[in-house]
Amino acid sequence: MRPRTPRTTWLAAAVAVATAAAATALAGAPVAARPVAAAPVAAAVAAPNIALANVKAHLSQFQSIATANGGNRAHGRPGYLASVNYVKAQLDAVGYITTVQSFTYNGATGYNLIADWPGGDPNAVVMTGAHLDSVTAGPGINDNGSGSAAILEVALAVARTGFAPDRHLRFGWWGAEELGLRGSQYYVNNLPAAERTRIKQYLNFDMVGSPNAGYFVYDGDNSDGVGAGPGPAGSAQIEQTIQAYFTSIGVPTRGTDFDGRSDYGPFISVGIPAGGTFTGAEGIKSSAQASLWGGTAGQAFDPCYHRSCDTTTNINDTALDRNADAIAYTVWTLAQVATPPPGTTVYSDTFETATGWTTNPAGTDTATAGRWERGDPAATSSSGIATQLGTTVSGSYDLVTGPLAGASAGDHDLDGGVSTIQSPAITLPSTGTLTLSFSWYLAHLNNSSSADYLRVRVVGTGTVTALNVAGAATNRAASWQSASVNISSLGGQTVRIVIDAADASTASLVEAAVDDVRIVQS
Repeated sequence: MRPRTPRTTWLAAAVAVATAAAATALAGAPVAARPVAAAPVAAAVAAPNIALANVKAHLSQFQSIATANGGNRAHGRPGYLASVNYVKAQLDAVGYITTVQSFTYNGATGYNLIADWPGGDPNAVVMTGAHLDSVTAGPGINDNGSGSAAILEVALAVARTGFAPDRHLRFGWWGAEELGLRGSQYYVNNLPAAERTRIKQYLNFDMVGSPNAGYFVYDGDNSDGVGAGPGPAGSAQIEQTIQAYFTSIGVPTRGTDFDGRSDYGPFISVGIPAGGTFTGAEGIKSSAQASLWGGTAGQAFDPCYHRSCDTTTNINDTALDRNADAIAYTVWTLAQVATPPPGTTVYSDTFETATGWTTNPAGTDTATAGRWERGDPAATSSSGIATQLGTTVSGSYDLVTGPLAGASAGDHDLDGGVSTIQSPAITLPSTGTLTLSFSWYLAHLNNSSSADYLRVRVVGTGTVTALNVAGAATNRAASWQSASVNISSLGGQTVRIVIDAADASTASLVEAAVDDVRIVQS
């Protein structure tokens, strides 16, 4: 990770990279395009456990390369090119299509290594990257051998497991990051506009094994409300996917700002959604952080940051292991398209036509504005937070609270209490496994509280609650999510799907939407 630099500096530098011509790495062998899902789901094929020993073996190789080449792996030095050749050989051996992209900076030749896994939709690329160079002072094993080794082992796991993702997978190892993101800037600046639009997510991993580790996730939705603001639309989805993994293993995370210190910078500057993890650099761990994660308060997350002691002894094995698994989980999850569960469709509604949903069915709603309706939503945001999405999961219509935009973000949001909408009657079969699936989002600003909510229920003689999400006093950007729940306990009944949302906090800004509702029997 390069030293902290004002955001304006790296944006200006984006136009100052070397102009040497180089081949742009494109997607692998073309395949028929498949539709892109709008939200992350639990991976249909689960991500493998990434073996810590394998990641550490790569770190040992980087250490040996540095030791044999003047003690570092810096831009323009022989240790850097040797590192590129090592990673390339690993990938070539398992079937990746690799491209070495050269550029010039400070009178020296630098290299990016791009690796494409053949197959997957070339119009929907999930790209994962890390910088491969060190500073001249040392071998750079945490910064950033750790990120480079972790994504290398994840890439090898793709081949080892025979993973056949719906989206196209691309990995990148960047040169000259320590001199101002030079390699990643060169790559992005030389991508044709059409190729940029094909990259749907960029995942960045720079320092993931800090010895006094924290567990930071890039703040894609700006829910922390500090620094540079949110990432491009879609960054919140990446953040939520990564957070879901750490939640599953009981590790709390905290946000880290898109401050431009690493290679996500050039990607977000052209509107590509980004995210990733970070275990800390020269910053000092607070007492609260030590209580949260362990380690030593009052010391740097990485005391050997940009020093000669950043060797293989400068790694927290637990942090490296957890982050490698988080990378795999995120890649596997984002690379798989949300597909409906197999079976016979009992009920389906994409809301492209009116099908008989009823608002305020019990006559008890209290909302004064922004009530549920079937609508073509207009994109709405407040201070960079997307509160209502202008795009649906499929088609042009969804169920949404107050679809209009208005002059300000609060003009047509949900206000004053509860709003409810109910499906027509649905007769469920009495046999088989019955599964309800749908897409949803709940968005709010930091004037929300747990009194606000989005809830989806299936009501017959009994009730199954499929979703119950509360608000909170944080900014939560609109981002499509997927839900799936077993409703077999209602088999043989005539049921209705009931969706309600509440703005029950004082002066809170709340928006919600639901799309692509489906019940299948299997």
